[in-house]
Amino acid sequence: MPRLPPAIFLMGPTAAGKTDLAIELARALPCDLISVDSALVYRDMDIGTAKPSPELLDAFPHRLIDIRDPVQSYSAAEFVADALAAMAQSTEAGRVPLLVGGTMLYFKALLEGLADMPAADAELRAALEAQVQAEGAAALHRQLSEVDPVSAARIHPNDPQRLIRALEVYRVSGISMTEHRSRQTAQKAGAGTPDSRVLPYTVAQLSIAPAQRQVLHQRIERRFVQMVEQGFVAEVESLRRRQDLHAELPSMRAVGYRQVWRYLDGEYSAQEMVERGVIATRQLAKRQLTWLRGWEGVHWLESSACDNLPRALKYLDRLAILS
Repeated sequence: MPRLPPAIFLMGPTAAGKTDLAIELARALPCDLISVDSALVYRDMDIGTAKPSPELLDAFPHRLIDIRDPVQSYSAAEFVADALAAMAQSTEAGRVPLLVGGTMLYFKALLEGLADMPAADAELRAALEAQVQAEGAAALHRQLSEVDPVSAARIHPNDPQRLIRALEVYRVSGISMTEHRSRQTAQKAGAGTPDSRVLPYTVAQLSIAPAQRQVLHQRIERRFVQMVEQGFVAEVESLRRRQDLHAELPSMRAVGYRQVWRYLDGEYSAQEMVERGVIATRQLAKRQLTWLRGWEGVHWLESSACDNLPRALKYLDRLAILS
């Protein structure tokens, strides 16, 4: 059986140093960089997403950055299609796709595929979004708990995008998202492919993070303060001037943007905005690390180490990923 072509995943929590290591790997290996980040897909959202600078992107292009307007949505299914296309182009050119980012759902969807779910219903979704604005996301979480307690336990009460999708699936089909996934797993098992994966690559999985949580918290706070100093508030002010953008869009619910938007609405003081932005970013990092600690086959690197590149290259050599 022919060996599958290689691919590298570089994962980790926010502010862990993924981009710096990815650039080092791209200098050392014939890699093409592909972003795995649900916020970096949006144009004009640069400071608050810690998007690589234009100069860095000119020198080391990243696929799947700046591919959507902030008014548009972008799903995991769309990411999988776009990422597979970018990976195929890289492989055909005799290079290695290096996927770097912290949106763990996207990595999981690439590795394991997505459960077949009903298509979005625009009218129902609009009604649910209106309910979020009128009653808050917690009201949707309570409704979801009644019809799909497993999904409700998995989805944070302040994550309206995922709550809306889970309720939409149930109301469109009469079957919960959990049941849809259970049926798909059973079908795969019945077909004799319980561990079937959609990704036609031999994947090396790297993750970078500080060993101490407090160090990560300090890095997150330092970066958020730097983003504010670099003009993050002015960036959100510019986005707010657009008549088609509002606070409940997926783009504007991104960590940091949500807090700055509320500051500009007068809900927070400047100090509260920074504090809440830091807390929200730490919560994001905690969720990312929770995903990763349950991940199989991950090779961990320490953010503060000075030898991460040789360690990563040694790991790739041991796996014979590039041979």
